[in-house]
Amino acid sequence: MTTTAIPQKASRREWIGLAVLALPCMLYSMDLTVLNLAVPHLSADLKPTSAELLWIVDIYGFILAGALIPMGTLGDKIGRRKLLLAGATAFGLASILAAFSSTVEMLIFSRALLGLAAATLAPSTLSLIRNMFHDPVERTTAIGVWIASFSAGGALGPVLGGILLEFFHWGSVFLINVPVMLLLLAIAPKLLPEFKDPNAGKPDVLSGLLSVIMVLGVIFGIKRFAEFDFSVVPFFTIALGLLVGALFVRRQRKLAEPFIDLALLKNRSFTAGLAVNLFSIFTCFASFLLFAQYLQLVLGLSPLVAGLWSAPTGLVFVIGSTLTPKLLRAISPSRIISGGLTLAAIGFAAIAVMIDGHNLPLFVFAYTLMCMGFAPVFTLTTDMIMTAAPPERAGAASGIAETATEFGGALGIAVLGSLVTAIYRSRLIDLQVPGVPADVTEAARDTLGAAIAAADTLPDAQAAALELTTRAAYVDAYQAAAIVCAFVVVFVVALTTRRLRGLDAKMQAAEVAEAS
Repeated sequence: MTTTAIPQKASRREWIGLAVLALPCMLYSMDLTVLNLAVPHLSADLKPTSAELLWIVDIYGFILAGALIPMGTLGDKIGRRKLLLAGATAFGLASILAAFSSTVEMLIFSRALLGLAAATLAPSTLSLIRNMFHDPVERTTAIGVWIASFSAGGALGPVLGGILLEFFHWGSVFLINVPVMLLLLAIAPKLLPEFKDPNAGKPDVLSGLLSVIMVLGVIFGIKRFAEFDFSVVPFFTIALGLLVGALFVRRQRKLAEPFIDLALLKNRSFTAGLAVNLFSIFTCFASFLLFAQYLQLVLGLSPLVAGLWSAPTGLVFVIGSTLTPKLLRAISPSRIISGGLTLAAIGFAAIAVMIDGHNLPLFVFAYTLMCMGFAPVFTLTTDMIMTAAPPERAGAASGIAETATEFGGALGIAVLGSLVTAIYRSRLIDLQVPGVPADVTEAARDTLGAAIAAADTLPDAQAAALELTTRAAYVDAYQAAAIVCAFVVVFVVALTTRRLRGLDAKMQAAEVAEAS
């Protein structure tokens, strides 16, 4: 007769520790949303070109994506709490540097440092959750809270950022990070346990370097393509990234203690979760930036009002993530994921319809539908990924998962952002406004932010004409991007139906055991 071991329940210490882990996760997402609000202000102050503005927005995610796998593996070796505290210190210092940036180059550099520091936060927090919560149901709940903390930061960021931008310099939005990181450094050593792989050998520096070159080479090349650079440089960097990736995989197969356990990639739950996450984030992440710019630049809302209108979408993510474990009691995981993605696709289609009428409540409702659909998807796919990994490799697994997430997000911003730019410029090729100087017209063709800034220097009649034309061009571009996102999510629904077939019984077995 065999007995099945009952997973150990989490104590009050673990649940309090989860609340502590939510702090860096909130900042992680706040740093993205407050930047979206600050883009018009820093554009007016630092006057970046469209390419430089993309770098300001993208460099955080690109460096983050390149460093996640090494940082996740490093956490397995030296301890996840130790890595979290080191990253929190670096994140706070880099935030101060970003806040007081006086040039475009300085801001890009500080954003790169923020990305490197942030690469320690997500793998450390998620891998700690994997080791703190052994019961499957409690782990799903904890991951739901983990996802919700990102959403809470996304909802809180626009409000706090809007208040700060209403009264202070745009750099103040980065200073939000400092007191929270100080609080984390004060209480985390007392409440968070330390976990690491007891059999971990020395860090393989060469594998870590290869993984960074692999990710950054491919992403840099795609970004250059997205900026309509079809010179030899992007072709070379993508080819270099793929070549280094092949060398990386070959090295992992030969090492006695590989940097990444390639067996994870053969696990169906792991790869299915990664694929759904990557494509979903590709559409969702870019929409955040476009949404913030639409509210401020097209509708002319102040940062504070735009932040308040953005808050409901973040709250929907919080509610959806925390309710996911309850949905699992009645609906299979694959149906929740497919249903959520279908709702997200409907949301994108509604955005494309509502954006043209400038009806703000209906537009925000459409955007909220999209967020409502994605909320349970991110919770369940993250749970699938982490459950597939053994506890001692949780850091590496979370690093791979977050790399896919950040890669999808950065790629979405680069590709969809560039699509919007291309359509916007194509609508304004023949732009001519009587009484507007040629150099002002040329600047207006570059970005909508530049057009609105240029309009402020013109007489009322010419300014109104320029704003009307350029805003209409941006609406057309945003509408096209929303349609593309809807089709991408429909593709993910089809992918989900195929890849998740047969996984429901395995995933729900833990729920049945818990209920009994």
